Amino acid sequence: MNIIIAGCGKVGSTLAEQLSREGHDITVIDQRADVVKHVTDTADVRGVAGNGASYNIQKEAGIGEADLLIAVTDADEVNLLCCLIAKKAGGCKTIARVRNPIYHQEIGHIKGELGLSMVINPEFAASSEIARLLRFPSAIEINTFAKGRIELLRFRVEAGSLLDGRKLKDITELTQCETLVCIVERKGEIIIPDGEVCLQTDDTISIVASPLNASRFFKLMGVQTNQVKNTMIIGGSKTAYYLTRRLTAMGIKVKIIEKNMARCEELCELLPQAMIICGDGTDEELMEEEGLKDAEGFVSLTDMDEENIMLSLYAKSVSRAKKITKVNHNTYDAVIDTLDIGSVVNPKRITAESILQYVRAMQNSIGSNVETLYHLADGRAEALEFIIREDGEVTDVPLQDLSLKPHLLICAVNRKGRMILPRGQDSLQKGDSVVVITTRCGELKDIRDVLAGQGSGYGR
Repeated sequence: MNIIIAGCGKVGSTLAEQLSREGHDITVIDQRADVVKHVTDTADVRGVAGNGASYNIQKEAGIGEADLLIAVTDADEVNLLCCLIAKKAGGCKTIARVRNPIYHQEIGHIKGELGLSMVINPEFAASSEIARLLRFPSAIEINTFAKGRIELLRFRVEAGSLLDGRKLKDITELTQCETLVCIVERKGEIIIPDGEVCLQTDDTISIVASPLNASRFFKLMGVQTNQVKNTMIIGGSKTAYYLTRRLTAMGIKVKIIEKNMARCEELCELLPQAMIICGDGTDEELMEEEGLKDAEGFVSLTDMDEENIMLSLYAKSVSRAKKITKVNHNTYDAVIDTLDIGSVVNPKRITAESILQYVRAMQNSIGSNVETLYHLADGRAEALEFIIREDGEVTDVPLQDLSLKPHLLICAVNRKGRMILPRGQDSLQKGDSVVVITTRCGELKDIRDVLAGQGSGYGR
């Protein structure tokens, strides 16, 4: 497809690189000529220096032939104007990043009036992910499929765990509940396992299960399954606002510590159910006075990645709280993996994943759609959900008879609201929602792409 990206920040550059690797024709627009040059030098894309909301600049970028314009500049208003102009000038589909809570309350109206194909709010999406983690504190990461009926949970095998030293084929018999281990991360290696793989202490594993079976599984493992009762949030950002609204609705007590007095006064009006403290989250004495030791949840949401990491390390040293750290840059990924600071949430990654999911779904609108897409294990694996729209090569054939590509696993099926962990004799059916795990990142755009020897799917 021909795609124009307005805005070459972290999200825009990440999208340009990923979509270019997936074979799309990409043109980026940014007012900073040096940034445009950097992106075009590092990725196989065209670049135009200028204002993405200018008709002439969009025309130079090829809006007349574009299939999609993605507006991810730093300003909501510019993003909306980019999309409006693109819609009028080229008639292409449009995606806008919109972050302001004022616009978020009116997003349905804005989307309809401007004819937007998709609106993404990174802070709201991040708050949703954080809320899921505080609901299920034992997990490092939780991703959902089939409108919440299927969960993919990532957690670490601790020393002394019932899983330590067990072969995967023995786990179902051990737990007596429907779960499937679909990824094992061990010493930097990503394994899509078979039943003979033996789990070890410090393995990070991902399991697929229904929410009920996930809870049963963790209880049998002797780990915490109930949501936290209270949470301390450092930083009064937009994400903190969205998160607090979610947590208080869940019955969780929230305390926000924010340095800026004006922002504290604003939050007191917006969030009357929460306790707002004006102070510095790096002040150890303040943190002790405000009860960090007794906190069940701790979320660091300041504007600085380094500060968030240090805050979580400090919380780890004095508290048993579920720790969640916001990190916006990938620079620290290798270091963070060695620190054991709990869950890491990256709003820019969440934004990029949502947009990539939409782009892949656009490519195949007949046979099957990419309904959901998550990057796992620092981007070295993907979890995709496909909706099978019509019969084809993959339907009504036992899975054991399908010639599947290596390094992928069909790990769950949602059929008319019932979750199935498929075995060799099971088959896929029209109407199924199918979850696939793979290390073949960027290759799967249609359910047919799981077959060996297949390129792209039905839409070609």
